[in-house]
Amino acid sequence: MGRSRSLIFIPGNNSRFLAKSKTINSDIVCFDLEDSVPMDEKETARILVNNTLQEINKMEDESKRKRLVSVRINAPDSGLAVEDLKKTITQGIDAVVIPKVETEHQLIRLSNTIKLLEKENNIPDNFIKLIPSIESSLGVVNAYSIAKADQRISSLVFGIFDFLYDMKIDSNDEDILTGYMYGRAKVPVDARAAGVDSIDSIWQNISDVDGLKKDLEMGRKLGYTGKCVIHPTQIDYVHKVFYPSTQDIQWAKKVVSYLDEYIIGKKTTTTKTGAINLEGRMIDAVHYKQAKRILESTEQ
Repeated sequence: MGRSRSLIFIPGNNSRFLAKSKTINSDIVCFDLEDSVPMDEKETARILVNNTLQEINKMEDESKRKRLVSVRINAPDSGLAVEDLKKTITQGIDAVVIPKVETEHQLIRLSNTIKLLEKENNIPDNFIKLIPSIESSLGVVNAYSIAKADQRISSLVFGIFDFLYDMKIDSNDEDILTGYMYGRAKVPVDARAAGVDSIDSIWQNISDVDGLKKDLEMGRKLGYTGKCVIHPTQIDYVHKVFYPSTQDIQWAKKVVSYLDEYIIGKKTTTTKTGAINLEGRMIDAVHYKQAKRILESTEQ
């Protein structure tokens, strides 16, 4: 999928935030159906997110191709995940963020469900990517097998607070770094070994910019390729730290050049382009969107 520097969570039950999300410059916009949505508002959030996805899909300008649009469903074992997928797999979605993943089998089951929903909604096979979130001790142990579990997987996310809870570590401990460092450091190593990106956990204190900068540098030194954010003011700081590498830029140029040549003279939009083999790697419309974003970020 290409490097994903920023992933911002947008509460799926907040229509005002959903409307504003259309102009946010995060690499990945993630409409949340999980932690930010109370149980009695899950169905309302599904409807609002579905409507927003369809609105985004109808947008005519280039802005919709500058970021990936994703949905964070509820955890695989919550009993809500399949219904989340049924209500939000529609034209306009690029990826699904799956929280609290602990085994590869959880992903395979959901991937099979997505495959059927892609067909029902006239979406190219394997177009929708998966972004598993590692948030427990078992998830950390199995991070590599999770990252390799399915061809849809594009990134791993590290979820700090649920991991701390699972490990029975006090999140207010001043020396917390030593408690979670192994888990935080292992995820990007496993992701890199599996050939996918890794997105670091959120920085919760929005007003602490210095803390955010230090945390970003730590994440970059650990090998992460991006970071989750919870407020638009954090995005520019993230993008400055996670600037595309030379290899990212070279690959992005190849993807854009190849797909531009492939679709030239066709009326088919990039969102409809099927997967194509480029130097032994399958690329599709999602890769094209991210490649364009990488090149635009270097120009800026």
